[in-house]
Amino acid sequence: MARAIAIVEDEPSIRANYVEALSRIGYDVRGFASRGEASGAFANRMPELVIIDIGLGDEPEGGFDLCRELRAKSATLPIIFLTARDSDFDVISGLRLGADDYLSKDISFHQLAARIGALFRRVESQKAPVEAETVVEHGPLKLEAERMRVTWNDVEVPLTVTEFWMVHTLVRFPGHVKNRDQLMRDAELVVDDATITSHIKRIRKKFLAVDPDFDAIETVHGVGYRWKP
Repeated sequence: MARAIAIVEDEPSIRANYVEALSRIGYDVRGFASRGEASGAFANRMPELVIIDIGLGDEPEGGFDLCRELRAKSATLPIIFLTARDSDFDVISGLRLGADDYLSKDISFHQLAARIGALFRRVESQKAPVEAETVVEHGPLKLEAERMRVTWNDVEVPLTVTEFWMVHTLVRFPGHVKNRDQLMRDAELVVDDATITSHIKRIRKKFLAVDPDFDAIETVHGVGYRWKP
């Protein structure tokens, strides 16, 4: 059976484009124009993944409110913010509310589809015991590739899918400097330097919340980042 995806977007043409494009690659997609309309429908049937814009009609923060509602109902439902608002403040607010990823509307459809696929893989791997789990360990860090799960001193670090792939790229080759293009390629993302910088900043913050002495990610100025060997 096709996986059910909901798109909550108040701009009719954008909503229709995403519904059509995702339906074409085999998903069962429903579009909603407002938070109220989506909430009403979700009371009867929860989707398996939700894509939300932040500003919904006359509710400039409607997407944040909907994300809060959905997280209260399900801790594991994959939620993606897809929005033109990509200020650091909005991104951090969205991720604090429990979104799994935060993507800008200028992302290509191929990248959005890759991110949706990655989130569904993560959900599946968390349900089933993984027979041949690829585990990378460096000191206090343990990275389980199939589950897209990272722990530091046995405490889980709650990374989004994008953040997970960036950490994965760094820890596979400790000591090697990874530039923006390598980080983008592995995270299946096309973004500018400032966005990579803010992703790295948020990754550091999440590790620091678990361990105030965390300093494993090093900035190599003018080149990129590396995981200290």
